[in-house]
Formats: sequence, structure tokens, C-alpha cells
Amino acid sequence: MSVIRTPGGLSFRFRARALVVSAVFLAVALGTGVLLIGGGDFPLSPADVVRTLLGRGTPADSLIVNQIRLPRVVAGLAVGAALGLAGAIFQSLVRNPLGSPDVLGFVQGAATGVLAVIVMTGAGSVAVAAGAAGGGLATGLLVYLVAGRRHAHGQRLILVGIGVSAILTGVNGYLLTQAHITDAARAVLWLTGSLDGRDWADSAPVLVALAVLGPLVLVGCGRALRMLEMGDDAAHGLGVPIERVRLVMLGAAVLLTSFAAAAAGPVAFVALTAPQLARRLTRAPGPNLLPAACLGAALLVAADWTAQRAFPGHQLPVGVVTGLLGGVYLVWLLVTERKTGRI
Repeated sequence: MSVIRTPGGLSFRFRARALVVSAVFLAVALGTGVLLIGGGDFPLSPADVVRTLLGRGTPADSLIVNQIRLPRVVAGLAVGAALGLAGAIFQSLVRNPLGSPDVLGFVQGAATGVLAVIVMTGAGSVAVAAGAAGGGLATGLLVYLVAGRRHAHGQRLILVGIGVSAILTGVNGYLLTQAHITDAARAVLWLTGSLDGRDWADSAPVLVALAVLGPLVLVGCGRALRMLEMGDDAAHGLGVPIERVRLVMLGAAVLLTSFAAAAAGPVAFVALTAPQLARRLTRAPGPNLLPAACLGAALLVAADWTAQRAFPGHQLPVGVVTGLLGGVYLVWLLVTERKTGRI
């Protein structure tokens, strides 16, 4: 643990290894993003992509990079970072590696809100984002109330979340049966988790959520979240307002998950995998919020790169790739947890 003191008397503690891991995977995420922008029917070298991003490209390159490909990459980076950060918060709150918005039902709640908007109104990006946020928050409130204020963590929260997720999966299936054929096709494509055709309007809500909630989580509540992992009694003894911090962090994680789902659909397993990999790589206790966010961004753009090139001539939705890889990781995690006696 290192400490930086500012001239104004403020001090910041950080772990050097965690910062190195964050920087490495941020570089990986940005480098993969450059490769994604340069790929396609009109290929560009990484040097041309960087030159165009700096405003020194040709008009044709500028159109392809800035208007067509860059919004998709930015959406992928923002969605991955939001899911990684949300997953780290959830896993810290429930003190369980299975504590992920995929498992707890919040992704399904956001999907219900989006499907309701698509089926009932067929509206655009702003309404979809609002529907995702509303559905996610309603699900978070339901899970919180059913679990109880004093039990909104640990095994009970996971069990309640699994039950709510099962109910919402049935609701989502019903909404699809009530949709017009064109709206149903649009909704099914969204439900697979895809970055295809994303523009600035799609990525704007999740970027705003990261800009607002990121500093709140990382700076405002990060230390309190680390204390909560030691147990409620220890955190209370250290002066942490337990219920307020838990509610704020739960709300922030639900909003990050919801806006990520609005931008790219319910992309599976990134929120589950990124925090666990971050903890193993940093070898540090605590939620590892910043490394998890950087790992989430790198995982999602790497999955999108794989989805575009795994089968030449055919592009897979990014959710298919994350689902396949994340499913394998989940099986490995369950086997590991069973061997250690945790489940």
C-alpha cells in the first residue's frame, strides 16, 4: 500500500500492483479498439486510425473512423467498464464470487424494461435507455425489499435474485409473444447482446452514467465498501453508515448495469468474470473497482473483435462470445468453489 499526499493536506492510498494491472488492461482495451476500428471491408492500419482520431486523416478515413466505427468501439469500452464496475460492487456487497447482475436478476429487469418500451412504443435510443433504467431500478427495489434491509447481502440476496430472475425471464418471453413481428425481431437481436450498428445516441447514456457514478463509487464509497467486506460489525465499529452505503452502492451498480444493457443488450458474464480476474491478478483484497472496470472494457472489446473474425463472412453478436466463454468460466468457478468448500 502506497500513500500520496497533496499540498492541500489530502492523502490517497493505492496499491501499485492494482494500478499496473489497471494500466495494462486499459492499454489492451484501447489497442484492441484501434484494431477494431481498422478492420472491416475498408481496412485501415493502426497508424492511419490513430492519425484520423487525432484529426489528421483524409475525409474518407474520417467518415469511416469517426462516424461509423468509433461509436461502436466507444460503446463496447463503456459497456464493458460499466459491467466490470457493477460486477465488482455486487460481488463485494454479497461477499460471494457468484454475486453478479446476471445471477441476481438485474440484467433481466433491465431487459424487461427495454422489451416493454420496444413492444409498446417501438421508440428509439432515449426511450430504450429510460426503460432499461426503470426496469433495473424496479428490480433492484423488489430484490431489496424481499431480501429485507438487514439481509440485502450474502446468500439470501443471491437466492432472492435468482428467483426474481426466473420470474422476469418468463415475463420477457410473454412480452415477445405480444410484439409485432418486426418489433419482436428487433427485440430478439437486442436480447442476444450486440454492438452492431451502435451510434453515439446508444453510448451516451452509459458514458454519462460512468462519468457521474464512477467517481462516486471509486472515490466516495470505495473505502467504505472495503470495510463492509470485513463484516457489518467491524464496519459499524469503524464508523461506516452501513445501510446508507449499501443502498447507494446497490443503486449505482443497478444503474450501471441497466444503462449498459440499454446500450448493448444483456451481455452475459462480463460482470461475473472481470472482478474475479482482477482480484486474482492484483492479488489484493477488497473490491478492486478500477482494475475490474478496465478488465471489463478489455474483455468486451476483445470479445467483439473475436465475434467479428471467428467466422469469416459472418459476424456473431458479442453476447454469444461472452456467453460461451463466460459459461466455461462459470463451470470452472463452481468446481473451484466446491473444492474449497465454499459451496
